[in-house]
Amino acid sequence: MENYISIAYLISSVCFIYGLKMLSHPKTARNGNMIASIGMLIAILVTVATPTAAGESILNIKMISLAMIIGSIIGAFFAIKVQMTQMPQLVAIFNGFGGGASAFVAASEFLKLENGSISFLVISIILSLLIGTLTFTGSFIAFGKLQGLITTKPVTFLGQQFLNAILALGMLVAVYMIPATDYNLLYIVVIFSALLGILLVIPIGGADMPVVISLLNSYSGIAAAMTGFVLYGAGNESAGSALIICGSLVGASGMILTQIMCKGMNRSLVNVIFGAVGGEVSGGSENEGKQLNIKSYSTEEAAMIFDAAEKIIVVPGYGLAVAQAQHAIREVAEFLEGKGKNVLYAIHPVAGRMPGHMNVLLAEANISYEQLKDLDEINPEFEDCDVALVLGANDVVNPAARSDKGSPIYGMPILNVDKAKTVMVNKRSMNAGFAGIQNELFGYDNTIMIFGDAKDMLNKLLSDLKDL
Repeated sequence: MENYISIAYLISSVCFIYGLKMLSHPKTARNGNMIASIGMLIAILVTVATPTAAGESILNIKMISLAMIIGSIIGAFFAIKVQMTQMPQLVAIFNGFGGGASAFVAASEFLKLENGSISFLVISIILSLLIGTLTFTGSFIAFGKLQGLITTKPVTFLGQQFLNAILALGMLVAVYMIPATDYNLLYIVVIFSALLGILLVIPIGGADMPVVISLLNSYSGIAAAMTGFVLYGAGNESAGSALIICGSLVGASGMILTQIMCKGMNRSLVNVIFGAVGGEVSGGSENEGKQLNIKSYSTEEAAMIFDAAEKIIVVPGYGLAVAQAQHAIREVAEFLEGKGKNVLYAIHPVAGRMPGHMNVLLAEANISYEQLKDLDEINPEFEDCDVALVLGANDVVNPAARSDKGSPIYGMPILNVDKAKTVMVNKRSMNAGFAGIQNELFGYDNTIMIFGDAKDMLNKLLSDLKDL
């Protein structure tokens, strides 16, 4: 029986690894998600069915079944009801729940310990509780910022970094003293971890949210891996090994994604966490308060420009997601392609509110993945582009990132839409983006503005194109 259990957990681990591999491409992502889900189902069923030495299940089947039913109902409800614009918030919540679940498992093992015993298990419990609790509170602060319940501007105060250092030092002292003194000190670790999770996220502004989401995703994986070590040390080696593999995959992939996000912003991870970027400009920007020469066009005028164009590059942003306009832009693109025009999509790594937000959004509309070009691949294409259509993107197309040393986005690689012959920018209003700064692109001679909801604008544009 023990061999069969180990084999089942091994199959589960293989499903995790293969599923993650398939998630690397949109065409196979759904199947990869299904395979990974099957792997998790196998792991759960084996864990529930694993008998003790007396031949009985180690878990309360009724309570487990009830929890699975409640969880399935909640999960299905959110999966059906959540909109694409709310997906980052949902991911933040999932990260938080993952960290919280790891902390609860570690806490259950902590309650079984006896004071004074120094072991691998004790260290694993401490790390699992620390990282899991930090992830839980930090993720819900990120959710609040994304949902608008908490200001997207950095929340800072005098001595904040000093307070963080004191909390971190206090945790280290408590961790050092726990094995040799009193396990009640672990409560201090939990409280300090919860506070640190809050204090590490509130000073991070809206412009850095994609990095925060991927970082917290990595934290949740690391917390799960630490919980795997807890289970392993508690005597459940097979289940512990499977969770270590699963958590390590999530932790490593999340950290790699975080590095990709940081590269896309030309910033270090330390700078993201402690830089407080994303709020109001401090006054050093050359373009702050500068009057822009805005040219507003109608969809009829824009349609004539599109009719004469040969190469068109679409730049999707958060405004596209808010308007749920992914299907509308696909219809416009298909009409233009039917006229023999070349249509491409420029994807910035930090466009939207979470990593891959634009890719998922366009994939939902069945837009060919071959048309989606990343930053390095698409930037040379703008120089011979007739029309660059910017739909709700702001900071990722702001030329100030190249020239304005006083701008908080200075040095961030951007999409070079300003090099196109004509730049069409669709926005609801002239409000600033998540970085809180004015976009000088809107006043360029080759830029025209088309104000309004992206979906409505694209539907009108399609109608006007058909009338030409």
